[in-house]
Amino acid sequence: MVLLARIVRIAAAVVCGIIALAAVFILLDANASNSIVSTVRDWGKTLAGPFDGIFHLDSAKWTVALNYGIAILVYGIVAGLVVRLLASVSAGRGRAVA
Repeated sequence: MVLLARIVRIAAAVVCGIIALAAVFILLDANASNSIVSTVRDWGKTLAGPFDGIFHLDSAKWTVALNYGIAILVYGIVAGLVVRLLASVSAGRGRAVA
């Protein structure tokens, strides 16, 4: 279970990192014709898709940044809860039953 908790933590960090990098590329007007920028932006849009349109601000860039930030926050919280659950199940298995 500890290994699974580590995998969940790493996967969540990668997902959050991709979303954050996509938000930075959008905010800084990175060249969308660049293959790396285009790929990261596509993955970020896909991963943050469920959070698209939560808020609408005057600026399209800041709207995306806010919605992506909410996605990062939610993914981080859910991953943290899953890791804690896996750690508690793992700790419970190590105890001797009387």
